[in-house]
Amino acid sequence: MIFGSGAVYTANELYLCAVVRNALLYILVFATLLPTVSQWGAIAYYQVNKDYIARVLCENRDRPDLHCDGQCYLAKRLKAQQDKQDKETTERVQNTPVVQLFCDHHLSFLFQPSLTELLPSAHLAYEVPVYAAPATSFFHPPCV
Repeated sequence: MIFGSGAVYTANELYLCAVVRNALLYILVFATLLPTVSQWGAIAYYQVNKDYIARVLCENRDRPDLHCDGQCYLAKRLKAQQDKQDKETTERVQNTPVVQLFCDHHLSFLFQPSLTELLPSAHLAYEVPVYAAPATSFFHPPCV
């Protein structure tokens, strides 16, 4: 048993939490990568079912001299998926609400007097004293 913050968990409960957490992680990663992997899925389907596609679904099955082997079917599937993704992206962009982050007509500036004008006699530690030139009687060029 492991004790922590007043709750007691067994090793089986902790293992189950870890398994659920990892499962959720894999599901989220898969869902995020699914749009990019969908074309690979079409290519994998083509590779697995190449003979069936070449015999039944190929547009050029009557002309074996072209050696198409179902590549026309694969090209159509990839083109259809690309068009579908483009359409979804376009719809998503068109349906995205526009949020205006800056409104200049609501801004107004009020210039308040500075702290030194409000408290002229106060000495603030971060203020640098005004530079005063040294006395000219002490510092002058050498006489020749």
